[in-house]
Amino acid sequence: MLLALVLLGSSALAPPDTARPKRLALIPVPLVYYTPETRLAVGAAATATLRFRRDDGFAAARPSQATLAVAYTQNRQLLLYLPFQLFYDHNTYYAYGEAGYYRYTYYFYGLGRQEVPRELYSVNFPRVRVNAFRRVGHLLGERGQLYAGLRYQYEDYQVTRVAPGGLLAGGTVPGGRGSRLTGGGLGLFFDSRDNVFYPRKGVVADVGAFLRNRAAGAGPAGETTRFSRYVADVAEYHVLGRRAVLALNYAGSLIVGTAPFNALSQLGGSRRLRGYYEARYRDQNLALVQSELRLEVYKRLGAVVFGGVGALGDQQTLLRLRDPKAAYGAGLRFTANRRDHLNVRLDYGLGRQSTGFYLTVGEAF
Repeated sequence: MLLALVLLGSSALAPPDTARPKRLALIPVPLVYYTPETRLAVGAAATATLRFRRDDGFAAARPSQATLAVAYTQNRQLLLYLPFQLFYDHNTYYAYGEAGYYRYTYYFYGLGRQEVPRELYSVNFPRVRVNAFRRVGHLLGERGQLYAGLRYQYEDYQVTRVAPGGLLAGGTVPGGRGSRLTGGGLGLFFDSRDNVFYPRKGVVADVGAFLRNRAAGAGPAGETTRFSRYVADVAEYHVLGRRAVLALNYAGSLIVGTAPFNALSQLGGSRRLRGYYEARYRDQNLALVQSELRLEVYKRLGAVVFGGVGALGDQQTLLRLRDPKAAYGAGLRFTANRRDHLNVRLDYGLGRQSTGFYLTVGEAF
């Protein structure tokens, strides 16, 4: 019933396709979703899709969005979070990030090649991530906008309970007793998509360097460790027909230094290799390729098929290409906001001896 309320509420309050865009569209609705990490989650959310007064009359202005949500899950987890993405002054400025507090439980499966039977652990953490960019030029035509800017992250990862006798309890895992991560860096962002929420063509690329970040308490004796992370996340979109789009995603991550286990490169979850538990695989380095065929089936209904393969590595071996991790699956889509083509997605993924069911909002990439 809650899902029906979400869909009906979004549909009723979202502006129709032919309406003149409003400066602010506010959608307060009950919240419901499902992932392997949470099982069923219920709560409340208010999503604001907005366009600033300074962008009045600018047809190419990208819609900004912010969501304030609180949820409680079947696994007794509490989530309070505010993700956002903002475009301002004719798309000259772009910012995105998240502020939130999480009381969570996870399964831990080990690090790198050292896999262990899953260990349940509990953690409380506030988290802030902010990325602020300014447009510095255009590439590939007027639509291709190149941004440069700064990044900041803060996370106080308070591990409150671990499995007795497990790897985390042994004290050898960096950050296994908790850590406080602070730091920032530089970033480049390129965007030539024709739509933010459901692109049919174009490219989006997010490249960053987080330099000498501090992880207080991550060392074996509780000392502070430092590490740098270099990341790249690229997606491209191709129209295959009036009702078909091919989406491709390439991602990479390289870590130099000693990072806490919760900040390592990760595979698994609702966006990277659906079908595996979130962070099922962790290590210093990562490379990932994913693809998704998106089909518009009937009016607001759509369908997808997807697949991906990734590899991890460490200081000794940059990437273990002979030990790939692969997953595939299919899903359904319902367009809740027709003007901006914002979808509710229902996916089922399969990995190696692993499956995952996902009900959430927005595309995986």
